[in-house]
Amino acid sequence: MTDRPLTLMAVHAHPDDEATGTGGVLARYAAEGIRTVLVTCTDGGCGDGPGGVKPGDPGHEPTAVALMRRQELEASCDVLEVSDLEMLDYADSGMMGWPSNDAPGSFWRTPVQEGAARLADLMRHYRPDVVVTYDENGFYGHPDHIQAHRITMAALEMTELTPKVYWTTAPRSMMQRFGEIMREFHEDMPEPDPAEAAAMAEIGLPDDEITTWVDTTTFSGQKFDALAAHASQGENIFFLKMGKERFGELMGMETFVRVQDTTGAAIPENDLFAGLR
Repeated sequence: MTDRPLTLMAVHAHPDDEATGTGGVLARYAAEGIRTVLVTCTDGGCGDGPGGVKPGDPGHEPTAVALMRRQELEASCDVLEVSDLEMLDYADSGMMGWPSNDAPGSFWRTPVQEGAARLADLMRHYRPDVVVTYDENGFYGHPDHIQAHRITMAALEMTELTPKVYWTTAPRSMMQRFGEIMREFHEDMPEPDPAEAAAMAEIGLPDDEITTWVDTTTFSGQKFDALAAHASQGENIFFLKMGKERFGELMGMETFVRVQDTTGAAIPENDLFAGLR
């Protein structure tokens, strides 16, 4: 037996990612006395600037944006009662195909082994029992999400730790519902072209392939407030347009695929810490 608390480590790409996919579990497990560690890999400098100014437009200063987003991230962590925030502070790479992908210091062009070594040091320090990150496609193909997946899996190989490991996902049934709600809020939204629609249809997983369904309904208010803390990115955070009650109805379940386990806990499961307590 040990006095060391059970520990969850979530590895995310940008400020605000922590709230979208894992805000519920971060809040829930913090409330249950579990240590929650958030590792944010980039500075978010390719996000919107003050007044919604876009990357590449006059007045967009990545350094200033990164500072603003760090402050928002710290506010989000306060809302979610995250125990420990660690920032790797790589430069935000922007969306796939942007020139910023190849900018000096960008996360996307950082050698995987370099980023993994830094993350492995954090894993050895915190000794997480559960690690959460993205799948190999970064859920939807964002280069920084893909790189976060790569360094996480490489860091796990570098350590002798054997945590349960999960990748975030969404059930296809929920993704279809998201599409319906987006059209409800944006009546003039054009229908996607066939290629875009086909790509959207591949996001997430069939419901029966999801191993872990965690009910975080009780904490959906915190999750909403954590997203709202990222006010500078509000134009891009569709979920905030729903209002807190509707958000709670739709976003109360967080879903994952378990990819590493030594506990033998039966699946499907409803707790990332099944078999550990």
